[in-house]
Amino acid sequence: MTRILLVDDQALVRAGFETILSSEPGFEVVGQARDGAEGVRLAEELRPDVICMDVQMPVMDGLEATRAICGSASHASVLMLTTFDRDDFLFEALSAGASGFLLKTAEPEQLIDAVHALARGDALLSPEVTRRVIERFAATPGSADAAVTTGELLAAAPTNPALGGLTDRERETLLLLARGRSNAEIAKELFVGEATVKTHVSNVLLKLGIRDRIHAVIWAYEHGVVAPRG
Repeated sequence: MTRILLVDDQALVRAGFETILSSEPGFEVVGQARDGAEGVRLAEELRPDVICMDVQMPVMDGLEATRAICGSASHASVLMLTTFDRDDFLFEALSAGASGFLLKTAEPEQLIDAVHALARGDALLSPEVTRRVIERFAATPGSADAAVTTGELLAAAPTNPALGGLTDRERETLLLLARGRSNAEIAKELFVGEATVKTHVSNVLLKLGIRDRIHAVIWAYEHGVVAPRG
């Protein structure tokens, strides 16, 4: 059962989300909060798996609430929901630790798919949004492809303390994650099965203390593991 917490200051929005999500087998809406502060309290009390979080709310907004929840011992994944497709909301939400970003204008099926994705431990961003994230965190606009080869990454590993705890295969997996590759694409490039790739990805996230794939991309650029082509 996927336990879901709804955090939104509009009662009608919460009711609509509850109706949509409760119709999906395996989903249970365990609580609702009217503002970020109440959301933080209920996240600790109810221990949900996924939190659907509004951005703009009174008392405490969704960004501050997400930062508090993701900075705690909570295992919940946060899906940010907003009426506005604004880069500042997107980047602040990801920096706060959110694992997904969805517009409230999305179809009901997209909301259900998003909660499923976060419950599996995946991140949810469209390819277009992922490119914007890479370009923003890489600090230089350009291609989303990495300018570092696998061989260069492995050779640089001894001089990069951040990579010291990863195996060669895990470093290769991190590099391909940073290039935006899917599990199937990584499996094809490394000549392994998708189950093996999932294991490598899980190990990378665990060893680096990263919540999900999109934050692995951000981490790789912020730590100079890869760089955009100039």
